[in-house]
Amino acid sequence: MALRYAITGSKGQLGRSLVRSLSGPGSRAGGDVLVAALGHADLDIADPDAVARAFRGWEAAPPDVLVNAAAYNQVDRCEGEGREEAERVNGQAPGILAEACRRAGVRFVHVSTDYVFPGDAAAPVAEDATPAPGSAYGRSKRRGEENALAAWYETLVVRTSWVFGPGRNFVGAILRQGRLRRTGEAEGPLRVVDDQRGCPTYSADLASGIRGLASVTRIGEGQGGFYHLSNAPDPADPGAPTWWDFARAILDARGYGDLEILRVTTADFAAPAPRPAYSVLDCGRAAALGVVLPSWRAALATYLASDDLDATLEASDPGHASSKRAASR
Repeated sequence: MALRYAITGSKGQLGRSLVRSLSGPGSRAGGDVLVAALGHADLDIADPDAVARAFRGWEAAPPDVLVNAAAYNQVDRCEGEGREEAERVNGQAPGILAEACRRAGVRFVHVSTDYVFPGDAAAPVAEDATPAPGSAYGRSKRRGEENALAAWYETLVVRTSWVFGPGRNFVGAILRQGRLRRTGEAEGPLRVVDDQRGCPTYSADLASGIRGLASVTRIGEGQGGFYHLSNAPDPADPGAPTWWDFARAILDARGYGDLEILRVTTADFAAPAPRPAYSVLDCGRAAALGVVLPSWRAALATYLASDDLDATLEASDPGHASSKRAASR
């Protein structure tokens, strides 16, 4: 069945991927359409009155699905001056949106994070594992989950991890460091954390997975609650990668295989916010519905050959002159 979508957080990596999948070439093959794409300048999702006005504007032709891809995700700032904004956007707003969706009969999909877990697991974390966030960011996201489900139990809470897509991200940061060393603007090996494990997730695949979940779930059939979505392990090396592994894969794929990367610990960076040491998510509930994402290595290859990389280089490293498909020399 064709679905009508509204997207909040439309300017972020996931939001941009969702909007493109619903409005780009070939997007209407399945009949789904984009009703509204809303960034922060368009809608303050933590303002109940503003949300109510938006829904009144859709009364004549409401969406079937609202995906909340908005988040305040400056993890370290959440420990200090960004804490209040994180509480508004991550904690309070999901409940406001869920209540508005409940009243309108709109399916609500709220995107959350691996940071709601303590990060001390030894095996992929299932949807029903007990949350225990260790950071202010994680606590704000956990409150958002709770508020959304308290407002409407039919909410789909989709947790994901290590997202990369069109915009500033880890891939862009690593490629910038590679370029600077190749051009002589920086010296010495890169230093990348090797004691955090997770699963990189391409925002285009995450967008596809979210649409897949929306297409196979129905209001009133008890399918609300938690779903995990991340790119799958690499079949050739099914162990969970570290940030070092991810950085090595990025550099190797872009012609920087000769550049050295030192393996360092999380403690070496002394960041204000604690990071989960283990962020691999068990995506079994989505898989049971037929929603499975490609491997993270396949996803990285697709991303590096796509226009999304241009957007990342523009945001992360404006000095990068090479095309997305030409390896740096």
